[in-house]
Amino acid sequence: MRRDLISRVMREMGRKGGKAAGGKGGKTRMAALTPEERKELARKAAQARWARVKKKANARPKRKAG
Repeated sequence: MRRDLISRVMREMGRKGGKAAGGKGGKTRMAALTPEERKELARKAAQARWARVKKKANARPKRKAG
């Protein structure tokens, strides 16, 4: 193959922004997981969200009384 042809094809693939894979992504990944695996991922995601909330609450400066 010619180098300029390969370069042109790769450039066109890049312009599609990752869509050349045929729609693979989160939905496809979730469809391939078992219900137990999805449950575990959801549990970890919830823990991460709550950890951020707690960290943010602890970072607030405390007001002095009086």
